[in-house]
Order: sequence, then C-alpha cells, then structure tokens
Amino acid sequence: MKSLAHSASDHPTKGILFMLLAVGMFCAMDACMKQLTKHYGPMQITSLRALFAWPLIVCWLITTNRVQHLLNSRWSLHLLRAVLGIVMLSAFVYAIQTLSLSDAYAIFFAAPLLITAMSVWFLGEHVQLRQWVAIGIGMLAVVFMLKPEGDQLLSLGALAALVSALCYAISAITVRVLSRTDNSGNMVFWLMTMIGVGAGALAYPDWVALSSEHLWLFALMGLSGAIGQVFITEAFRLAPASVIAPFEYTALVWGLGFDILLWQLYPDLSLLIGAGVIMASGLYLWAQERRW
Repeated sequence: MKSLAHSASDHPTKGILFMLLAVGMFCAMDACMKQLTKHYGPMQITSLRALFAWPLIVCWLITTNRVQHLLNSRWSLHLLRAVLGIVMLSAFVYAIQTLSLSDAYAIFFAAPLLITAMSVWFLGEHVQLRQWVAIGIGMLAVVFMLKPEGDQLLSLGALAALVSALCYAISAITVRVLSRTDNSGNMVFWLMTMIGVGAGALAYPDWVALSSEHLWLFALMGLSGAIGQVFITEAFRLAPASVIAPFEYTALVWGLGFDILLWQLYPDLSLLIGAGVIMASGLYLWAQERRW
C-alpha cells in the first residue's frame, strides 16, 4: 500500500532536482547571513532576507502569470507558515552566529527525520517500525550534538538550530497541504511578504541603520534566498516530502566548503560522527520509502 501523500501529479525526479538547486542557493544565502550577524540582529536579518527577495519574487510572479491567483489563498495556513518562517529563520540566524555553518547544518538535518515522523499524522503516510527506529537513532545523534558550551547545560546555538529544524519540518508539511488548493506563487509571495513585515515589526525597536558596504551582501542574500524559496516550494509541490527531504544533506558539503574558505573553520570529529549518524538515518528512511 502506497502512502496517501502520493498522487498522479507527483514528479519525484523533478522534485529532487529542484531540492538540490534549492540547497545550493540557501547555503549561499546562509553564508551571507553569517557574515551579517557581526553587525545586525537575527530578527532584522530575517526581515531583510525576505524584503530583499520580495522584488525578485514579484518579477517571477509577473513573468509566469501567477499574479491573478494571489487573493485565492488559504489565509490561515499562509499565516501559520509565516509565523513558522519567522521563528525558523531568526533561530537559524542566531545558530550560525554562534556555530559554524556545518555544525548548524548537522543539527538542522533532524528536519527530514521530523518530516517523516509528522507525515504520519498530517499526511496519512505509513511509517514502519524499523523506520521509527531510524528516526530514534537520528534524534539521539542530535541530542549528542547539543553538547554544552562552557558552563551552560547545553549549546544555545545548537538548540536554536534544532528549533529551526522543527519549524521547517512543520512548514514543509504545510506546503504539501497547501499545494492541494494554492499554487506555488501564492505560497512564496505570501511567505516572503508576511515574514518581511512581521519580522520587521519585531526588529523595529532595535533596528540598526544599514551600512553601504553591506548592501551587496544583502542583495546576494535576497537573490539566492528568492531563487531557493521558489525551488524548494516547487520541490515539495512536485514530490512527497519523505522522498525529497533527504537530499538536503548536500548542504553539509556546501557548509564545510564555506566554513573553510571564508572563516578557516575545520570540522571536528564529533561533528562528523553526529552528522554521519543523522544522515545515515535519513537516507535509510528514504531507501525504505522507495521500497515501500
């Protein structure tokens, strides 16, 4: 018996390709955000990430004739995605402010495990006992990576990355539900608009004036973020979440590359062990889904 989330409109190969492209774009965006954390707060960066991407999203909507559908939306789910997006992005910005990109990515890799677990309740997908075992092992590796810093009980940066992964997983499930009634243009436009306005309002009391020397970073962040948002929305629309989510693991390669190239940060053994176990768990889930 196939999971209820599969349908005749699914295109797994295209979904995987869009996911790979989205990961590359988002990693470039994250590198820009990490650079900007030295000068601006997480909530302000979250708002500007959306606002700098907004004009590009509008151009995409116009050139693909999607503008006329914008008001035909399920507002409650769009608002939920916006709240999740604000928490997810601001938490992740805080995480990369204190952690290397590769450390943050390794913990964020819990997202595919969470997506598979939550797909049982939200999408009606079937998860077998051995898949639950893989999810449990992967989450134990995440706990291992929440190692303390100094006299703290746990790493606040690592905890922020885990919160970000949880919000992302819920948002990904929401995309699958929304795709039954709303097109991808609606989902991307309202997400960027609501995040830009909502995070901007929250950041306003501590807003820092933008420096001209950082404008190119903001522009690159907006461009890569806009392209990545379009690709990832299309990916989850075209294929089941449990099929494409594991391909986000390619982010670790990008993260390691940026860490070494830009900040001369090299991975330690605990990162490689923890990330390896989490990735193995996720890939096992993907293999089981393909067999099932």
